[in-house]
Amino acid sequence: MTETACITGITGQTGSYLCDLLLAKGYKVYGMKRRASSLNTERIDHVYVDPHVAHNLELVYGDLSDYSSLTNWIGDIKPDLFFNMAAQSHVRVSFDIPEYTMDVTGTGVTRVLEAIRKTSPKTRFLTASSSEMFGSQPPPQNEQTPFHPRSPYGVAKVAGYFMTVNYREAYGLHACNAISFNHESPRRGETFVTRKITMAATRIKLGLQDTLYLGNLDAKRDWSHAADVADAMYKIITAPEAGDYVVASGEMHSVKEFAEMVFTKLGLDYKNHVVFDKRYLRPSEVDALCGDSFKLKHFLGWQPKYSFEALVDEMIESDMELARQEKVLQDNPK
Repeated sequence: MTETACITGITGQTGSYLCDLLLAKGYKVYGMKRRASSLNTERIDHVYVDPHVAHNLELVYGDLSDYSSLTNWIGDIKPDLFFNMAAQSHVRVSFDIPEYTMDVTGTGVTRVLEAIRKTSPKTRFLTASSSEMFGSQPPPQNEQTPFHPRSPYGVAKVAGYFMTVNYREAYGLHACNAISFNHESPRRGETFVTRKITMAATRIKLGLQDTLYLGNLDAKRDWSHAADVADAMYKIITAPEAGDYVVASGEMHSVKEFAEMVFTKLGLDYKNHVVFDKRYLRPSEVDALCGDSFKLKHFLGWQPKYSFEALVDEMIESDMELARQEKVLQDNPK
């Protein structure tokens, strides 16, 4: 009998890599996406190229703010695995819409857990927790590091984290937290800083723009590839015992370092193009995040495949191709 998996946020970066991984392993994958007036499935459209794989993917409309849709979905499928990847995931934006962020990113986890408890208690559950929960705690951060969130997003993720632990301890659900540090890829959203940098640098290289506006260049982060994070999440949810794990590369780089590497690889000097803009600063900053994944590596055997430089190279290559296509259209208007 084919095993089944549900993914909320399947059209997002990490959800799409999880979709690829699960389909490759032979799962029937059910994805939940929010209704929008325009299509937003580009990160998983490649699945439909192969009809032998496409028949194992089914999308439904739903939302983490809608308990009834979650209950019906989970109750009908009774999946073997459930990955909660959906969230209002932009930290800076969470200061502008804190109530919505808490409802979707925090309370949304509770809705899923309650739906599983009532309709499919044998389902294994994993939610994407975040390094932003650690906030101002000095690095390196691991599973024993106390939380000190510095944004509504971080607070919402802490709520979801502890609700997951509570449902595991109170009801015996196989419920896990993947405390994921920053993870990037060519599928990263265009408003996130790493993708802003690679998109702008490649466009600058081709003369499509001249300036990139950024906020705190001194912020230091631990960046992994989203495909490595998806692999870690699968190892966590299928482990014999439910638990909570830090997922991180163990390396820390500043936004300035990231920008300098990208621009240098393109034969450019970032100082000639990057301009500080205070609009991108957060009301309270998180200076340094760097994760210690010893537990994940030692007990579950996880090893990332991508180095920091390989991640940067892949993002540059992908965005350079997009910039070339834009350049062709600009030079040859219809």
